Amino acid sequence: MTSATDPLPHPPASTDRPRPTATPTPTPTPAPPSTPTAPPPDKAPRWSLPAFLAILVLAAVLYGWNLSGSGLNSFYSAAVLSGTQSWKAWFFGSLDAGNFLTVDKPPFALMVMGLSCRVFGFGTWQMMLPLILTALGTIWILHSSVKRVWDHGAAAVAALVLALTPITVAINRDNNPDTLLVFLMVGGAALALRAVHNGRLLPLLGSAVCFGLAFNTKMLQGYIALPAVFAVYLYAAKPRLVKRLVNLAAAAVVLAVSSFWWAAAVSLVPADERPYIGGSTDGTAWNLIMGYNGLGRVLGGEGNGGGGGGGGFSGTAGIGRMFNDTLGGQISWLIPFAAVALVGGLVLCGRAPRTDLTRAALVMWGGWTALHYLTFAMAEGTMHPYYTTALAPGIAALCGGGGLMLLRAFRADRRWVWVLPLALAVTAGWAIVLLRRASGWNPWLWPAVGVVMALAITGLFVFRSGNRARLLAASVAAAVVASVAGPAAYAWSVPSGSAAGAMSGTNPTAGPTTGSGGFGGGAGGGGGRGGFPGTGGEQAGQDAQAGGQADGGRPGGTPPGAATDDAATDDAATAPGGTAPESGTAPGGTATGGGPGGAAMGGGGGMGGGGASTELLSYLKKNQDGAKWLLAVSSSQSAAQLILSSGEPVISMWGWSGSDNAMTLARLKELVKNGELHYIQLGGGGMGGGSTATSEVTEWVQKNGTAVKESDYSTSSSTTSDSTSTSTSTSTSASTSTSTSESTVYRLDASDVT
Repeated sequence: MTSATDPLPHPPASTDRPRPTATPTPTPTPAPPSTPTAPPPDKAPRWSLPAFLAILVLAAVLYGWNLSGSGLNSFYSAAVLSGTQSWKAWFFGSLDAGNFLTVDKPPFALMVMGLSCRVFGFGTWQMMLPLILTALGTIWILHSSVKRVWDHGAAAVAALVLALTPITVAINRDNNPDTLLVFLMVGGAALALRAVHNGRLLPLLGSAVCFGLAFNTKMLQGYIALPAVFAVYLYAAKPRLVKRLVNLAAAAVVLAVSSFWWAAAVSLVPADERPYIGGSTDGTAWNLIMGYNGLGRVLGGEGNGGGGGGGGFSGTAGIGRMFNDTLGGQISWLIPFAAVALVGGLVLCGRAPRTDLTRAALVMWGGWTALHYLTFAMAEGTMHPYYTTALAPGIAALCGGGGLMLLRAFRADRRWVWVLPLALAVTAGWAIVLLRRASGWNPWLWPAVGVVMALAITGLFVFRSGNRARLLAASVAAAVVASVAGPAAYAWSVPSGSAAGAMSGTNPTAGPTTGSGGFGGGAGGGGGRGGFPGTGGEQAGQDAQAGGQADGGRPGGTPPGAATDDAATDDAATAPGGTAPESGTAPGGTATGGGPGGAAMGGGGGMGGGGASTELLSYLKKNQDGAKWLLAVSSSQSAAQLILSSGEPVISMWGWSGSDNAMTLARLKELVKNGELHYIQLGGGGMGGGSTATSEVTEWVQKNGTAVKESDYSTSSSTTSDSTSTSTSTSTSASTSTSTSESTVYRLDASDVT
């Protein structure tokens, strides 16, 4: 700990820094080979590498332990499966292998998972392996970047904070794209800092590529930190101003190419030869960029405008949102300390030269944190707790680097002697508040945090001066332990399953349930949020929960998958679990006969909001008659479950939000006439936004289709035709099937198209 308790506020030596010019001294006589020599001043302390490896092992355990018991996002699981069956689906990010509709995100994360599943087979571990590796890579990049600017002690603290951030642990165990998004953004920020330091163009171009790929992972969210990157390079990079501007212009070109290549490629494919782009209003990627995954997320909106009223998941929008009952335990533990460290570090930099790397790093990570904080706090659109994982790298870097600067100032300058202890006291106080919110959950922890921090602060003052570096180092270590104890407990609750509720891909969170303003201050959440536009919220919640609980993971790596997307959970915070395809339908798939997502949901038509009975699936496959799609359903929740249960393409007619204009009457007639689709499910809730196209399709199917009776496929329905189920019905009359709480499967043939 000698480097972490150095009393002099000077930057450590580094191989990336020019060495100071020393007064020439006579060349010493070379020592004999057997004579030991002193290590160079910038040699890593002996504890540095073991500590870093221990942090990586800890993170790997948190991200991968008991992974098969976690519910993945079946929306993305189905798309990954489809990508293993069709390269076209892999490129477009299609939900189904027939390429009718894409997911509502760009496909880069799906491409990565899809390649892994093509190589190793389709399953939970095969899907999650590249994401867990990128999560560990994020820690490595941040550790390396912080070490280059500050020292090994600061880097270790930053890596530990990032690894133990509760919401980061939760999302890194899920197949949402945020894990890959953060990896790419952190890589871009680290490369930009390298470009600031050495003045070379190549790292800056590499940074642009990283942010462009981040854009193709989650669109405009990948750009949130870009203003900080731009400002730091423009001000602090070594080249002259004109050269800096030229370099930034070149980087902008690279950024544009790496960001828009997919959208441009999609637009070059004729609309009738590509799937409808989910989440858009016109089937184009450009509309998805600017609306649903763009300003709509921040400003809110109706239909496909990014979702309105997103506060149902993260509390009301406002500057204090990160500290509320829902988000506080997920991300806010060290925000106060990071803020003090940022301000204190900038003041300590004083009148450093323009190119000072320490100040540049503070501005970079401070800007990263501030931009993400303000965006998430003020967002009026869909705002899920797991979005805040993007805050974690900035907080971690400031805690490590800025915290070290406060420690050095604490030892060297009496004017600063109160700053570090005060920041630590505030950190412990806020941790106690957060832990006390979880009534009855590890009640011993908050007193322990308070006592350990009090002892640590006392030790800082007692051992501040004199030759007592080891005791001071012990006090610093105790302060670090007290600071991360609360986040660590929350984080461990995810793989251990000790939190209230169950980990779910629907709305992954860590720790106990503490919030009433969202569908999960605790793991898995629960409840519904008002349903699809034009439908009853209560019914939407019932539909979303109809599939049961997540599959616990079967031999062969079957992904359990909870049916949700980050936009998906606008309509349900608890979604049905999924099952793997039947034997032979996908590499690595495990044969299943039923189970979650495949169990009968009730009477009518064998269909619920998220699954079908195995008897109905067998009937549909037997009578598929060469059709490309097994079935068409109203929304992506049901489609994703059926794709995973059957291994066959299933159409989502109106996307996740229910307002995609993907299916029109003319398109449906064309599919039926060409023999590409025979079966359509109506009812069951989530029919869409009540648009003209929805009404036309519904009326035409009811008028021309033949309802499938339960007795046609079920051996146990001969005496139970009058089902008492309130969620589904087997009624074949048009008047009955129009109820949003009932569902009916219809058969259509080319002869039905007039």
